[in-house]
Amino acid sequence: MLSPLRPTRLACILRRLDSTRSPVLRPDNAPDIPSPKIGLVSLNTARARRITVADGRSILTAHGKQPTRAAIPVGPLGLEGDEQADPTVHGGRGKAVYAYPHEHYAFWKTVRSQARVQLWEEEPAPGLMGENLTITGLLETHAWVGDRLRFARCTLAISEPRMPCSKFDAVMGFKHASKMMVQSGFCGFYLSVILEGALQVGDEAELVPGPRQLTIADAFRSKAGRQHLR
Repeated sequence: MLSPLRPTRLACILRRLDSTRSPVLRPDNAPDIPSPKIGLVSLNTARARRITVADGRSILTAHGKQPTRAAIPVGPLGLEGDEQADPTVHGGRGKAVYAYPHEHYAFWKTVRSQARVQLWEEEPAPGLMGENLTITGLLETHAWVGDRLRFARCTLAISEPRMPCSKFDAVMGFKHASKMMVQSGFCGFYLSVILEGALQVGDEAELVPGPRQLTIADAFRSKAGRQHLR
């Protein structure tokens, strides 16, 4: 069975998130600040494979992505050597690359330790969230749909938030993982490929503003709300 996260612990964590969550920036109150440099701290790929999860089911997934320090070519459908198990919900030109902020790893370390699926002193491995790019310097509240990440050898555009799929709880190892992503807003975001090229760990991206009408945080909250009402 999937490891449970006790309701009291879950509620406590979610209350802390609500009290500390930063306000979402909108076009009328976005500060006039220099575009940040986004760091690429891990580059991760995986082929789809079948695994057995804690409840005994066998599922096809490409979630367990492995980091590499080599330069990886980037094409219109994403990183060379990377696959998606279910192209109906992942992948395609609009969701070619998945980026996740490394700043959220401490949160997932805490909730996974409380759910007893990892040790407290154990650091989560890069690619934990199934992301291709583990990045620093850009959170969902400051990531706008249409903004571009201009790396030295390729350019990517922020397209939409990642929604937790039906396999997310299973691959994370505890049954409240999807709820934790929805309540925290720590979803990461998909990118489309504007200029093909290559990526490598240590690359930095310049954030080039787009129309800035919708943040990833707002888009995620809206989509999550619609799914809850179904």
